[in-house]
Amino acid sequence: MKIVLATNNQYKIEEIKDILSDPKLEILTLNDFPDFPRVEETGETLEENAILKAKEIYRFASLTTSQFAKLISLADDSGLEVDALNGAPRVFSSRFAGEHCSYKDNNLKLLSLMKNIPWEKRGATFVCVVAIAKDLDNIRIIRGEVRGIIAFKEKGENGFGYDPVFYLPELEKTFAQLSFKEKNTISHRALAFRRTKELIQKDFGYD
Repeated sequence: MKIVLATNNQYKIEEIKDILSDPKLEILTLNDFPDFPRVEETGETLEENAILKAKEIYRFASLTTSQFAKLISLADDSGLEVDALNGAPRVFSSRFAGEHCSYKDNNLKLLSLMKNIPWEKRGATFVCVVAIAKDLDNIRIIRGEVRGIIAFKEKGENGFGYDPVFYLPELEKTFAQLSFKEKNTISHRALAFRRTKELIQKDFGYD
């Protein structure tokens, strides 16, 4: 079974390939396609964006070469939902501080908006939505969520995105303070893609 990951984010690719690791699955990425398209995330929800990307990459991969007799396209859209901000930034998480902003820019904007919010009201949810495309008319959706707290300052050097400010009380660490393996066991993306792997094995089947 060949799986094409519909993302250009190298951090995500590394995490997803680790979660899906299986000798029976061949994971393909942008590195396997010289003309891998960049899909505009024009959806109003994480689900809509994931479906857009999964369909576009499935269409591209299936037309690029005839070898994909058994092809699945996987796309995820992830977002941070902050209670005190009425659920923002949600679908705008990657561009919260503006177009072409950095991870640092997003974190600094979030911390600025949250500077007067007390600890007990700093709850947040990391969400990962995965769209699984077996063909253009057969799309499945998987969702993974993790609850945490927005820290008062960035902590940790690992991970990416909002990891330095997403604090897990039960571990007394931010995502960025966890090792790669630790995060890839408990994160929203880990939960969503483990369920995705189970669904592929059960419902789609592969030799």
